[in-house]
Amino acid sequence: QVQLVESGGGLVQAGGSLRLSCAASGRTFSSNALAWFRQAPGKEREFAAGINSGFSTYYADFVKGRFTISRDNAKNTVYLQMNSLTPEDTGVYYCALRVVGDVWRQAGIYDYWGQGTQVTVSS
Repeated sequence: QVQLVESGGGLVQAGGSLRLSCAASGRTFSSNALAWFRQAPGKEREFAAGINSGFSTYYADFVKGRFTISRDNAKNTVYLQMNSLTPEDTGVYYCALRVVGDVWRQAGIYDYWGQGTQVTVSS
């Protein structure tokens, strides 16, 4: 059984940075697509960033060059570096793994999810 565990969330002031991590266990994920989604209070879960097995990266428009997704297959870990944070970035951030196929922006196609980590950006 695959488990994804996120960490690195917290409270930060506007303009600050956070680095989220997601460690996978139960399988080696080097051949899998990985993604970060976020969910703000009262809103649907939305795609933020993704990275496929060939290290190609994809970002939502709202990222606007502020976030960077990366992966370390030796550590079975995916990261999300978030810079220039704004209060609109507040929400729960989830990592997701897709067993077969490349990164896609729809949450429903991912097979495994972490429990989420809270990110709160104060103004």
